[in-house]
Amino acid sequence: MNDAPAHLLIVDDDERLRSLLQKFLRREGFLVTTARDAGHARRILAGLDFDLVVLDVMMPGEDGISFCHWLHGRGAMPVLLLTAREGTADRIAGLEAGADDYLGKPFDPRELVLRINAILRRVPRARTGPRSLQIGALRYDLERGELWSGDQPVRLTQSEAQLLRLLAARPGEVLSRAALVEELGQGGEPVQERAIDVQITRLRRKLEPDPRQPRFLQTVRGLGYLLAPE
Repeated sequence: MNDAPAHLLIVDDDERLRSLLQKFLRREGFLVTTARDAGHARRILAGLDFDLVVLDVMMPGEDGISFCHWLHGRGAMPVLLLTAREGTADRIAGLEAGADDYLGKPFDPRELVLRINAILRRVPRARTGPRSLQIGALRYDLERGELWSGDQPVRLTQSEAQLLRLLAARPGEVLSRAALVEELGQGGEPVQERAIDVQITRLRRKLEPDPRQPRFLQTVRGLGYLLAPE
């Protein structure tokens, strides 16, 4: 039996909706990673497995129906489609593409949770091994929040571990200092933006072959930081 929280991938081009869903679903006990489009989702899926994908239909570039076909061809990963379109033809197209359920926008987030849980009850969670990201020569275990060098653990302070957990949950996505301050401050202790910069510097010393030229924990000038695993 798998007692670990289900890990969801939210794929939607609406940044505000992605953020709202991520916060809400995390409060409901899920692990949540987000992607801004199908291409971004493919890069994330190259290194991570998920229990369910919540997928917007109307996205620029590759749309959700096409991406759902691709997901269905990879295996039994369940998909819940979100769309502002109405009509039987669109629902049928989604289900024919391999989607497990279909929810129209706008929707009540509580209904989304009910539908997610219903799918997860129907679909067995086959994954048994740890899910990890490869960061150069290091491996980050996403479920346990542990960093490994071969078979040796890399010691992280509590602050470093919390920061890496947030970045690793959204690989390839820029997280602003303000967003990191908000997330890290949820435990009740105030966090300053300057403290984020200090922790980033310390984390780079453990992740990067050359911390002065970071490859994996990158600064996006004027926007924030992103983790770029291999």
